[in-house]
Amino acid sequence: MSTISVGQAVVLGAVEGVTEFLPVSSTGHLKIAEGLMGIQVDDKAVVGFSAVIQVGAIAAVLVYFRHDLARIGSAWFRGLSDAGERQDRDYRFAWWVIAATIPIVVVGLAARSLIEGPLASLWVVAGSLIVGSGVMWVAEQVGRRRRAEEDTRFRDAMLVGGSQILALLFPGFSRSGATMSTALLLDLDRVAATRLSFFLGIPALTGAGLYELKDALGAGVGAAPLIAGTTVSFAVAYASVAWLLKFVTRHSFQVFVSYRIVVGVLLFGLLAAGGLS
Repeated sequence: MSTISVGQAVVLGAVEGVTEFLPVSSTGHLKIAEGLMGIQVDDKAVVGFSAVIQVGAIAAVLVYFRHDLARIGSAWFRGLSDAGERQDRDYRFAWWVIAATIPIVVVGLAARSLIEGPLASLWVVAGSLIVGSGVMWVAEQVGRRRRAEEDTRFRDAMLVGGSQILALLFPGFSRSGATMSTALLLDLDRVAATRLSFFLGIPALTGAGLYELKDALGAGVGAAPLIAGTTVSFAVAYASVAWLLKFVTRHSFQVFVSYRIVVGVLLFGLLAAGGLS
């Protein structure tokens, strides 16, 4: 019998789709939802399922940014065989994304036992939600937002890509929150920070989902829940991405800072009162 039912998979897929690219921590919200539904959050199959349904959200980004990705991908392939094409910014950006993904891959493989064990605790999620809120607030106050997407450099990509490690080690910190905050601290504007976060998340999250697929299928999660969760995640994430890109053109991230603090405090309360374990 599957450790996750189709109904639970649909709920978790919706949670993943809404929160994956918002700076509120999809991992944290998934663990909270799993806890409320009585699902063991550190179960190997559950951890694998969570990673797999992220692929649905990533697929939504691939579809949403398909024209940008096609342009960048074609520039990269042209540059591999034609030295004259290597001055194209898209060619260089493709290599930046690849290089910026290496740190999170190395840490993810090296610290897998910690990530799937002690660091999967809801206490860690609650603390990371609040600490991450503080980082986002500082980034909003300090960042001058004077640099647009075309001003992004290799150093920016490496620092923003490396910040994904915070969310990997501390579920609740938020991959989007870490990358967007780092980009703001580097003086990128909010739209540039958001788009860079999207592009850097594609290889990391896709790789994680594919890597975990065998564990999710082999440890008790059936194909039907995986398909249902991934499909719902895709549909909801597409709408979420479209909304966020419009939102950041006119608003700050302050609403997410406040929301994260409220969720973190409520989670601490539930854990302390025994409402969640």
